[in-house]
Amino acid sequence: MTAAPLRIGNASGFYGDRFDAVREMLTDGPLDILTGDYLAELTMLILGRSRLKDPVRGYATTFLQQLEEGLGLAHERGVKIVANAGGLNPAALAGAIAELARKVGVPVRVAHVEGDSLPVPDGFLTANAYLGGHGIAACLRAGADVVVTGRVTDAALVTGPAAAHFGWGPDDHDALAGAVVAGHVLECGTQATGGNYSFFRGHDIRRPGFPLAEIHPDGSSVITKHDGTGGFVDVGTVTAQLLYETGGARYAGPDVTARLDTVRLTQDGPDRVRISGVGGEAPPPTLKVGLTRLGGWRNEVVFVLTGLDIEAKAQLVQDQFAQTLARSRTGSPDEVRWELARTDRADADTEETAAALLRLVVRDQDPEAVGRVVSGAAIELALGSYPGFHVTAPPGKGAPYGVFEARYVPAEDVEHVAVGPDGRRERVTPPVRTKALEEVDEPDLPEPLPAGLTQLTPLGRIAGARSGDKGGDANIGIWVRTDDAWRWLAHELTVERLQELLPEIAELTVVRHVLPNLRALNFVVHGLLGEGVAAQARFDPQAKAVGEWLRSRHLPIPVTLLETTDAPEAHA
Repeated sequence: MTAAPLRIGNASGFYGDRFDAVREMLTDGPLDILTGDYLAELTMLILGRSRLKDPVRGYATTFLQQLEEGLGLAHERGVKIVANAGGLNPAALAGAIAELARKVGVPVRVAHVEGDSLPVPDGFLTANAYLGGHGIAACLRAGADVVVTGRVTDAALVTGPAAAHFGWGPDDHDALAGAVVAGHVLECGTQATGGNYSFFRGHDIRRPGFPLAEIHPDGSSVITKHDGTGGFVDVGTVTAQLLYETGGARYAGPDVTARLDTVRLTQDGPDRVRISGVGGEAPPPTLKVGLTRLGGWRNEVVFVLTGLDIEAKAQLVQDQFAQTLARSRTGSPDEVRWELARTDRADADTEETAAALLRLVVRDQDPEAVGRVVSGAAIELALGSYPGFHVTAPPGKGAPYGVFEARYVPAEDVEHVAVGPDGRRERVTPPVRTKALEEVDEPDLPEPLPAGLTQLTPLGRIAGARSGDKGGDANIGIWVRTDDAWRWLAHELTVERLQELLPEIAELTVVRHVLPNLRALNFVVHGLLGEGVAAQARFDPQAKAVGEWLRSRHLPIPVTLLETTDAPEAHA
């Protein structure tokens, strides 16, 4: 008799995600495990600043609020809850949940995982190792109904429960790798059910349901959602999420290195996608450590330029600011950056569509250099600058910005501890078998598509994309839906071609990874995001829309690949 799959659902993709998702996931269909991912690089900085104000805090308070109703619902349905909402203080959150359980009269056993918090180097605010799922597994084996953690990998929220349920050990690499892939698909919530999806047209994604995975004993899974909920699940939505914030074919983690080049996706019915064939390897001997620090102070002013002479108006403001800052007591800030976004249209029929935006961002280690000096200069220009002068918001006094850095430490140097419901502490030993991370050999490319008639049209006519951030780097995953389109894309979209299409990355180091099973290319763009999302170095600080920018660029695409032939100018 085939063992029933373990049904693991997700109710949060970030700190601030849809509050009602916990209740919805518990009431809209059957589950065994409900997970919640609340942590990101920026979140750790936010929690670090919160902890400075109140040492007892440092965890995701909204999760505790969600449990006021969720604890009872989960207990009634026999669902266990696993979340990384503990942030910088999982022990405090576990205590608060236990107190809440007593208050609402729900008999739940609460456990937590600790050890990710490391000594903080001078000049930094937080330092946390990315732990795996075996601490979560130990807590569940000890009888926990609720497990909260600090900084674990996002996929650990799935590998831990699956390992506990199926009895996987550290050397069950293929099974663990399958769970890692399923966990990566679930971790961003509704991004797997139609949210942020290139081919959203024709689908109702106004309120997509959150995803769940049916995990099987061999680590294979089916990604789906509760019946009757919004959004949709197909091979494309799963492919998009698989490419999100990844790099090469080896996807390394503390439990296992999953081989993304082995993943096979098949449609298994409406809103069901089967993930199979995932190969796993021993994990690296080191753990990633995320460090956050305050990078300095920044301020921002956005000027609205309307109608004629946009570039001359922009130059006038820049010249006036330069003179004012040069005369100030603090002088010009260390970094002064101007960006002109030509959102204006000629002969526009509304004022807003006749306007362009000129964005000024300043940074300095001295808060005074970006504070009143900058805001005052903007205000003083109100009656003596370009015609139609106004700004999108009153200039502020400046604010601190953060920086995320990644380092690596030997896994045995980190004390990974599961604290059971009864307070017993169990040390989780790191894997004995490890393997240093190496790039895979470049796979063979398919035969090129025969030359033929092309049309100059947006790449997005045939290709989907999803992009994201990893520290100061960005990744751009792009995929197609047919074998013929893959034959064209694999040869057409080289690093050099990508840099032509996206001039902003022309001088940066770009690495291309080929994933034939997914008909996908994944590009890692080093340094695009400066010091990372918290530093807000660019208009799109997390590179969320770089993929959509790429899809909007025009290429000569073979006519045979296009669904329609109404694109402009054809070329032989």
